[in-house]
Amino acid sequence: MITRRKFITGTAAAISVALLAPESLAVQEKKKLKNFGFISGIIGKELKGDWKAVLKQAASYGFTEIETGNFMGDSAETFLAYLKEIGMSLPAGGFEFKAGEEDLKKSMTLLKSLKVKYAIVYWPWYTGGPFTLEDCKKSTERLNYLGKVCKDNGLILCWHNHNKEFTPMDNGLPFDYLMNNTDKNLVFCELDLYWVRKGGADPLEVMKKYSGRFPVLHVKDMVPGDLQDFECPGSGILDFLSLFKEADKHGIKHYIVERDNVPDGLACLKSSGNYLKNLTF
Repeated sequence: MITRRKFITGTAAAISVALLAPESLAVQEKKKLKNFGFISGIIGKELKGDWKAVLKQAASYGFTEIETGNFMGDSAETFLAYLKEIGMSLPAGGFEFKAGEEDLKKSMTLLKSLKVKYAIVYWPWYTGGPFTLEDCKKSTERLNYLGKVCKDNGLILCWHNHNKEFTPMDNGLPFDYLMNNTDKNLVFCELDLYWVRKGGADPLEVMKKYSGRFPVLHVKDMVPGDLQDFECPGSGILDFLSLFKEADKHGIKHYIVERDNVPDGLACLKSSGNYLKNLTF
């Protein structure tokens, strides 16, 4: 027979389990990046030698993607076959924003041969900045045109930001102008987290504001202090845990490590890979 005391004790235990369940579930639901990659320029010097050995080494650090606008070796076909062999894919590659029509056609042909999904322009401007409203108008017109060209070729256009897009004009931020005046169905942004922070903005808030416009993130870190120089991911001050948690909410799938002026690219990839594959958010 169940006594009153046993009933009360059992009920209390059940309530305790129920109260703890959401917390336990939250712990179980912590995520890791399924895939992360790097831009080829970070190991540009090393790739001039035995590129196959270098890429295989990068893959051993946990990298599953590479961003590059050209093939290595004899052909795009053999390059892609080797990437597949070492467990890597090629989601994005770059081309020239100001390319003439013939060069633009060649770029589209090359990117299609590499089977990339995203075609990136790394400097979507005709000048070096700071940017004016007229600069913004010219760039948005060009980006909308390139977005259509890319779509016609089965590609998706992204432009890459730097800090200068966050230097205010009389009419607001160049970044906001480009985002608000380009066709959201044709033009996307490869969001560089470091450069957003360097420009004085919050990358977390930027992701919230323009949800769905950032299929690719560039991941590089920042050293502490006034210099705000480049650092390999996990060795600086950026809060990638919070940033990746937010990125995951918006369905961002591609996380590409980049670091400018890196003294040892493979060493940077090794430390970055170790950090990224163990980070939970």
